[in-house]
Amino acid sequence: MENPVSRKWSQEMWFAIITCVALFFVMSCFDYSTLMAADKRVIAPSVNKQENPLVIPSTETVSDPCAGRYIYIQDLPSRFNSDLLKNCRLLTRGTENSMCPYIENQGLGPLIEDYEGFLSNNSWFNTNQFMLEVIFHNKMMHYRCLTKNSSMASAIFVPFYAGLDVSLRLWDSNISKRDSSARDLLQCLSKKPEWKKMWGRDHFMVAGRISWDFRRQTDNTTDWGSKLRFLPESMNMSMLSVEASSWRNDYAIPYPTYFHPSKDSMVFEWQSRMKSRPRPHLFTFAGAPRPDLTNSIRAKVIDQCQTSKSCKFIDCGSAENSCSKPVSVMRVFQSSIYCLQPPGDSYTRRSIFDSILAGCIPVFFHPGTAYSQYKWHFPKNHTKYSVYIPVRDVMKDLKEGGIEQVLLAISKDEEMSMREEVIRLIPNIVYGDPRSRLETLEDAFDLSVKGMIERVEEVRRVIKDGKDPSVGFAEEDSYKYTFSHYLE
Repeated sequence: MENPVSRKWSQEMWFAIITCVALFFVMSCFDYSTLMAADKRVIAPSVNKQENPLVIPSTETVSDPCAGRYIYIQDLPSRFNSDLLKNCRLLTRGTENSMCPYIENQGLGPLIEDYEGFLSNNSWFNTNQFMLEVIFHNKMMHYRCLTKNSSMASAIFVPFYAGLDVSLRLWDSNISKRDSSARDLLQCLSKKPEWKKMWGRDHFMVAGRISWDFRRQTDNTTDWGSKLRFLPESMNMSMLSVEASSWRNDYAIPYPTYFHPSKDSMVFEWQSRMKSRPRPHLFTFAGAPRPDLTNSIRAKVIDQCQTSKSCKFIDCGSAENSCSKPVSVMRVFQSSIYCLQPPGDSYTRRSIFDSILAGCIPVFFHPGTAYSQYKWHFPKNHTKYSVYIPVRDVMKDLKEGGIEQVLLAISKDEEMSMREEVIRLIPNIVYGDPRSRLETLEDAFDLSVKGMIERVEEVRRVIKDGKDPSVGFAEEDSYKYTFSHYLE
């Protein structure tokens, strides 16, 4: 006969075993479903198409170094970029016989062989300033944070060679032909799905000419430039160019210099060389007179330079035109303490960046030459890296010998401090070789992209706050080129 105690123990034992098995099964199912849900989020993040299109979807990767930095390159027909280079002999009429040599090395131009030792090896090129849009495009093609998914992009780059295109037609009396490419481009862009996300306010393009060349305000055949920036769709876009206009959706970025380092070490080596250079000339001016410009400061600057024993004048209007020879220009700039940068045909000059590259302290006479321009690349406090001699009236303000007197009054300590800041700025104003990447330094391209992304984010915040993004976006800033904001 079975022992009742034993039978009871056996029943309890089986009950416990069955309960454990059931609990294990339930817990396993719960854990597995949780893991499956997690996997689905990582592999295919859920994006509700009805949600705010301004919100950039997250990949949920915490360590993503490109988060908030992705750029999408808009796909354009080749007629808007690469085909223009096939017509290199016709580009920039009136300034060059041919642009063909400057297309070499992805827009950097021919490599400069420096037998005099004033430049560093394998990083100096005979670069034409009008090739900036080509250089920038090639740099963008190697940008670390490109995306093929436009919904992930913080900003959208439009690779239109606006400056090279307009140079083919600047002298054309037919207004329709002058504006034809701009109209065709905008018609193409406005049909793309990326455009409708922010109606173009996250789009930007780059030009190797000043912004004023794209802001013809009338349809008179005698007026200069194209109407690109006044066309309705274009007003929603931003333009980066070597000189910004007074409109708020134009931004200035540095002119390309001759120096295009492929390694950080090349920059450090160059900075070290500029710190130790002897500088026998107190000040230097490289430029040509502007006799056709009324009330031009150029004539006064040249006169004061030529009458001073402490100034070196490089005459860009002479038959020799030493200004077209990079070694000649850099040799003089490297030997000078201060480099004069008066306005010429426009407010800005490439010479600003060549002088900074040489460790020569720039001297400005108008805020529109630098202070209201390169805000992403220069310190806000302009006294840290430059000398400012405000000239409202050339005849009254720029008195004989006045420039030299101002410069001689600057103490050696101030001079040394400014030169150190100028040399520190060198990475900010050079475009690294597009075929490589700088590792620890941000160059002019990096700072420009960062500035543009921040600008687009500001617009997104305005929209998220329920405000009209068009307010102020493409308005003219009438105070941009006045002195009042810069006088202390």
